[in-house]
Amino acid sequence: MYFFRKKDSNRPNSFNLKVMHAINATAIIIFLLGIVYKVVERLFFS
Repeated sequence: MYFFRKKDSNRPNSFNLKVMHAINATAIIIFLLGIVYKVVERLFFS
């Protein structure tokens, strides 16, 4: 139930945690775009 718990108001907001999540999301998006590019390249340009 880690993902579905309520936000704890006692925990401080951490700038480092926000930056880590932003970098992680960016990396996932770039990875998915790379997969889509490779699939399109294989299907239409080979």
